[in-house]
Amino acid sequence: MQTGTRLALIRHAPALHGGAMAGRRDVAADVAHVAQIAALRGRLDQLGVSRIVTSPALRCVQTAQALWPKHSEFAQDARLWEQDFGAWEGVPFADLPDLGPMSSAALAAHRPPGGESFINLCARVTPALQDLARGGDCVAVVAHAGVIRAGLALALEAPATALRFEVAPLSVTEIVHLSGHGWSIAGVNRGPQ
Repeated sequence: MQTGTRLALIRHAPALHGGAMAGRRDVAADVAHVAQIAALRGRLDQLGVSRIVTSPALRCVQTAQALWPKHSEFAQDARLWEQDFGAWEGVPFADLPDLGPMSSAALAAHRPPGGESFINLCARVTPALQDLARGGDCVAVVAHAGVIRAGLALALEAPATALRFEVAPLSVTEIVHLSGHGWSIAGVNRGPQ
């Protein structure tokens, strides 16, 4: 039987963004969903998580603290920040520009003014996920929807396709790296049970 590293990619609890874009804007998380967080903790316990890594974003750190209240500190990796939406950061969702019809490839390559594209995000996140995949255990990664889609892009070898996945708050997406055999997807957008 081959062993590999399982990355349990967890999207943070709902962001308290005030109805405005928050990629790199550091906003808190609504961690009042106690039953949902406890159920998610149960799912993660079944996976046998041995390491926990978070984005430095407050919403991710708060989510990790709610999931594992007995831990006082978590490893952080700045490469796991959400996509930088540049001039769109802090803009109310209703005021964001309508991009019109775009193919998935064009959307993945689109860069907001002063920000980064999804392809740029994938180029930043991929080395972080590859580094975490060394070790043959289960690593919990508390991050953002964009980061989780970047993980799916890595496994699929298709950034544009990864944009089609929904990633709900407090959901788990699992990707597995088998040494010498690449990546597989073990589950997407699984909510607490």
